[in-house]
This record gives sequence, structure tokens and C-alpha cells, in this order.
Amino acid sequence: MSGDNERFNDALQRLDALHEADPRVEQVDGRAMPHELLYAQRMSAWLERVAPEAPETLRLAIRAQHLQRWTIPRDDYPRDRPGYLTWRRDLGRRQAEQAAAVLQDAGYDEQDCEQVARWIRKEGLRRDPHTQALEDTACLVFLEYYLSDFAKEHDEDKLIRIVQKTWKKMSPRGHELAMTIALPDAEKRLIEKALA
Repeated sequence: MSGDNERFNDALQRLDALHEADPRVEQVDGRAMPHELLYAQRMSAWLERVAPEAPETLRLAIRAQHLQRWTIPRDDYPRDRPGYLTWRRDLGRRQAEQAAAVLQDAGYDEQDCEQVARWIRKEGLRRDPHTQALEDTACLVFLEYYLSDFAKEHDEDKLIRIVQKTWKKMSPRGHELAMTIALPDAEKRLIEKALA
């Protein structure tokens, strides 16, 4: 694996240092962890199943997927669909720029930095296998770790639509892996309804 690479490890440490600045904290196995660092680690772990042969640049894009997401709060945008889409676009652009700058500081060339930025902006979804791997990974992390909390905040109709949209963005390989997630019964039923 590319983890032996000094440049890769340097970039990874720089990204994780940014994640560690997240003021939001989650309790995991009795210890407090910055929310975005935990998310980044979950993304990396899922990528090992989605694309075990992923190049180091994709591993870094995956790790940077939500880079300092908390700095652009959802509440700064209108609470409607256009507001949501604008927020997501602005987040993607900022995270892509930030990740590219981190990689450049760690010694990656311009071409690698721009490629990572394109994946984070999710350009070429369905056409670029690496962009698709990133999307599958993000969807799998959402389904395994965040769907249950999300389910507490939204009514069933909205949740069904969210699961359907999530499913639509995934590849057949992503669907296969999603079926291996051990979900609580309520979430399993929700997914069954969404896919019926």
C-alpha cells in the first residue's frame, strides 16, 4: 500500500490536523473524537472495501472529502433545495481548493493536485471510476454511520427519498457493499421500502 510513501503520509497528517480542528466532538468507544476526523477515518476504511487498489491520490481525496466542512454552516444558506445545492457546491469547491493546497505543500505536482480537486468536486460521476469510488464510499459511510441519526430528524417520506437518491448515485458494486451493512431493523425496513 502507498502508506509507506513519505509524501503520502505527510499529506495525510496535514489533512488530519485540519480535521482535528473540528469543534464538534463524537464519543467513540468511550473517547472523544473530532467529528470530521472520525468521518475521514471512516471514509478511508470504507475505501479499502470499495477500491482496495486505489491510487494514493484517491486515498487522499477520500480523506479530504469533508475537509473543514463545519466552517461553511448549512444554516448560512436558505433552507430550500436551491439553498442546499448551492451550499453543497460551495463546500465542494472550497474543500477541493484546500485539499489541493495541502497536497501541493506536501510535494504533489499540479496534475495530482488538480485530479484530487476534481474528484472532491465529484466531476465525472458515472464516467470516472475514481469519482464513482469516492461517491460510493461517501454513500456507504452515510448508510452505515449516519442514516440512523438522520432518521430521527426526518419523516419517513423524506427519508425514503433520501435513500432513493443515495442509491441512485451508487454503482452496482456500491449497492452490493451496501447490502453487507448491519443496520438496525428500522433502517433495514426503510431501505427495503425505498428500493421497492
